[in-house]
This record gives sequence, structure tokens and C-alpha cells, in this order.
Amino acid sequence: MRRLQALLPGSFDPLTNGHVDLIQRAAQLFGRVIVAIGHNPEKTQVFPVEERLSMIRELVGQISNVSIESYDGLTVDFARKVKADVIVRGIRDNIDLRDELQAANINLIVGGIETVFLLASEEYALTSSTFIKQMVAMGGEESQRLSRLVPIPVLARLREKYRPGEESA
Repeated sequence: MRRLQALLPGSFDPLTNGHVDLIQRAAQLFGRVIVAIGHNPEKTQVFPVEERLSMIRELVGQISNVSIESYDGLTVDFARKVKADVIVRGIRDNIDLRDELQAANINLIVGGIETVFLLASEEYALTSSTFIKQMVAMGGEESQRLSRLVPIPVLARLREKYRPGEESA
């Protein structure tokens, strides 16, 4: 039986423990998983693409059936380019589900590619990259507990980006 090739796209800015969990779970389900950093014009990026690639490689690069890439343009076009059988998306809540259902429907109609949804693990269901960035930028005591949500190497890089007295990205 042929194992499917999955594309797991996202901005991963920053990479969270929820993302790592999703990547690891997808790697157990699919023959190959391509973690792909795309550009979302609706989001302001903290880390340049090369730095995000480096962080993802550091944290999941040892998984033998996972590769990490970046791309420009439409996800569905990249999925066709890399011959992905499915697109994998994580679902945290009903808002994610609504948005992801729309994208999945368009990808199926336009690109003929199915989307597989994986529910976020309970401990990461409410993890938000936006809130994590805000907490680190504000420098509150709570930012010490963020290692429950963000890998320690990523948290260290976030803290460097938001050092007091320096311009934040």
C-alpha cells in the first residue's frame, strides 16, 4: 500500500509546541510530510523565513519522513508542485474550522486536492502565536511560563527580538 505524501503549510511565526505536536502526529500518519512555510500577507512576520526554517529544522529535522521548505504563492499550487496527496491543517476551535473549511473547499475545487484536519491536542487547543508574541513583547512574568506553549529555543529567539529598548520586528 502506498503511503500518502502530506503538505503541512503555515507561517510558523513563531513555531509553537502545538505546531511541533501536529508535525509529529502527521509524520506518524503519512509516508512523507512536507512542512512548508508560506507567506501570509495578512500577518506581520517577526522572524524572516530563513530563521523559521532553521528553527523548524532544529526541532523536527530528526524525523526521517519530514522535510521543511518555504514557498511563495498559493498553497494549492505548491501542493501540486511537490505532488502532495493531501494538505494537513490543524484545528484549534470552531473559528479555525470555519476558516479552514472554506480554504479546503476552494483547494478541492480549484486544485483537486483533499484536506485532512487534525484536531489540536488538548494542551495546545488555545495556543495562539499572536498572543505569545504579545506576551513576550510586553515582558510580563507570565512569559516565563511560555515554555509550556513554545519550544525553549524559539522562546529564546523571541526574547531576543523583543529585548527592552530595542525595536521589535
